Amino acid sequence: MRKPAGPPQPPEVGEGKRGEEGYLGYLLRQASAAHRLRMERALSPLDATAPQFLVLTMLGAYPGLSNADIARLTMLTPQTVSVIVANLTRVGAVTRRAHAVHGRIQELGLSETGQTLLARCREAVRDAEQYLSEGVSEADERVIRRWLVAVAVEPGTDGG
Repeated sequence: MRKPAGPPQPPEVGEGKRGEEGYLGYLLRQASAAHRLRMERALSPLDATAPQFLVLTMLGAYPGLSNADIARLTMLTPQTVSVIVANLTRVGAVTRRAHAVHGRIQELGLSETGQTLLARCREAVRDAEQYLSEGVSEADERVIRRWLVAVAVEPGTDGG
């Protein structure tokens, strides 16, 4: 006896529009969501989130940024960055000092605690990062990196 047909089932990752026939924008979002989930799982034992790791990374690379700078670099809302910075400041990972010229602007940096947390986060996400380039040659990885940057640059701007 044949099983009655039920509602259609959505395709698995890699099938139909979720596979190579899908729209590039959707596939990019699908890959980004999967990578973010891997990052969140890796960071969870450290009581850290992917957005916190992103803020720590930017402050480690570019000390002295303001909340507004971080929001632009991380593509997070200013409100989200304010909450993240407040939480990281509360645990002693981020330091604040008044800007030398514009006293209302707070320049942010990493404390020793923040540098240690950033190093621990980097170690925790190493496998998730390496997963991205598994089976990809160095030459192809360079092409992918160039393409991702080109996609992120808004047409008619200098990329900033």
